[in-house]
Amino acid sequence: MCTGKCARLVGLSLVTAGLACIVANILLMFPNMQRDWTPQNITTQVWLMGGLVGGGLMVSAQGWWVGLDDPRGPTGPPSLSPPPQMLRSVFCSIFGGLGGFYCLVVSSTALAEGPWCEAKDGTWGSPFKDLSESYLGNRTLWEECLNPPNVVMWHVVLFAILLGLGLVELALCGLQVVNGLVGTVCGDCQCL
Repeated sequence: MCTGKCARLVGLSLVTAGLACIVANILLMFPNMQRDWTPQNITTQVWLMGGLVGGGLMVSAQGWWVGLDDPRGPTGPPSLSPPPQMLRSVFCSIFGGLGGFYCLVVSSTALAEGPWCEAKDGTWGSPFKDLSESYLGNRTLWEECLNPPNVVMWHVVLFAILLGLGLVELALCGLQVVNGLVGTVCGDCQCL
């Protein structure tokens, strides 16, 4: 496969993953699809916006830049020869990889600490943060959170999606770095 075609495929995949991250992060702002929760009732990791900024905007911008950039330019003649264009895609992919890594770190931290909820004693906090065992494997602990309803499931599912997408984005950006370096050295299709 030519490095340019591979770059377009990776770029479009990254745009799709980035849009999914944005949707997941926005859904985390509305626990259980209810709008009546105040910003103080939402965990810090949601406000760090790992899915919106990191896995979303940074990765999508990289995907658009790399995947949809046509070497012929808007009018037909080449705007950049393939080697400089592929080198530019390497730097864009590093930028996108940083966004995917940020999404990965925020999501894994959120899954480790658990959601922000109202506990049975009426206080708001993260009841799973200092437990000796993981709440992820023990669903009976989930009953500790009363409000918002079903917040633990909401939190676990959406942050697990963001974690998985962050891993995929990081892998795709790494692939594009290698692809871009090959394209820089060999041109678009000459080496392959």
